[in-house]
Amino acid sequence: MNAEILAVGSELLLGQITNTNAKFISSQLSELGINVFYHTVVGDNSKRLEEAITVAESRADLIIFSGGLGPTKDDLTKETIARHLGVNLAFDEVALSYIEQFFAKRGRPMTENNRKQALVLAGSEVLANHHGMAPGMILTKDERTYILLPGPPKELEPMFQFEAKPKLGAMLNDGGVIVSHVMRFYGIGEAELEVSVQDILDTQTNPTIAPLASDGEVTLRVTAKAETEGKARQLIASKVAEIQAIVGDYQYGIDDDSLASKTVEMLLDNKLTISAAESLTAGLFQSELAEIPGVGTALIGGLVTYTEEAKVKQLGISQELLDTHGIVSSECAAAMASTVREKFGTTIGIGLTGAAGPTAHDHQPVGTVWIGIAIGDEDPITYLLHLSGMRNTNRLRAVKFTCHYLMHQLEERGYMKRY
Repeated sequence: MNAEILAVGSELLLGQITNTNAKFISSQLSELGINVFYHTVVGDNSKRLEEAITVAESRADLIIFSGGLGPTKDDLTKETIARHLGVNLAFDEVALSYIEQFFAKRGRPMTENNRKQALVLAGSEVLANHHGMAPGMILTKDERTYILLPGPPKELEPMFQFEAKPKLGAMLNDGGVIVSHVMRFYGIGEAELEVSVQDILDTQTNPTIAPLASDGEVTLRVTAKAETEGKARQLIASKVAEIQAIVGDYQYGIDDDSLASKTVEMLLDNKLTISAAESLTAGLFQSELAEIPGVGTALIGGLVTYTEEAKVKQLGISQELLDTHGIVSSECAAAMASTVREKFGTTIGIGLTGAAGPTAHDHQPVGTVWIGIAIGDEDPITYLLHLSGMRNTNRLRAVKFTCHYLMHQLEERGYMKRY
């Protein structure tokens, strides 16, 4: 099955919002083994939308629409598709009742145009919207499938994942299943990873393996098709073991894991506490950890010591050390890590200092970063990075590398592993 994603909305063409829906839908379709060859964006214009539908029909078996299902005059997706396919629109009573109850509960009058949101293509399978009002729908006509989804990501994502995706899977497999398993890697580039597992990639059949790089990370999506989920997972497990035998040292997690979530998991599982002194990252390391629920028993606190004066006054680093070695140095990162650990009484102390950009700092070129890690009473370990991204990209990568190196240091000391 080949798919095209057709986003409707003039706001996308004007650059007022980003088309994150297409990215999300594409990633979900890849798990089903559905090829996405085109992303199309069209404004709120019925004629141009119908022209785009005609083009999409010439090259796709599956056309997925996002947006244009709302109550206003410029929401014209389903009306245009209905006219194009020669089908009627009909009220879905369940959706209409839900919309009426929505307004009744809030004590607000329901204007007539809100009824429009309950209209669906006659003969379609309705997709419930548990996070908004306009339902989605699936219609198969002349051996082509059309899926209509609302535009807001908070409505589209759960609707596709829990309503549309299972139905697509059943259509593709005649009762079989498709299961995907994502392997997440850090500290190795996409090209290096691909070369390392090239023999496996060259001989793949079922499962299939798809590499993807993003924000300095690399993933391998292993997807298997089988009669049952158990058999699919057996196929995946065998292939995952082959890959881990080659590049397992770089794997930090699976599926929806992040470097921050796995770091927090290791800290909690091993009953460790952590504090951080941050310069170039200005609290970003602690912020990333704080996004993970339950981190409160591990993340005790920290300091943002952005200036040289703050490093001396707040952390107590000696002026002589900074004068001798500089702010962007191994010695400074080590001192930041050890002093913050002592101040907060934690198992682990982190120090981050560097030149994020766009100009050099402390006579060090942009992208120079030193990471200090102090564990217990041991001498701090430091790592040097030479990053090449934009300012905020460098800051985020410094945080990710900190998580990466910390997990490896904990494993080397015999603490519970990452996965």
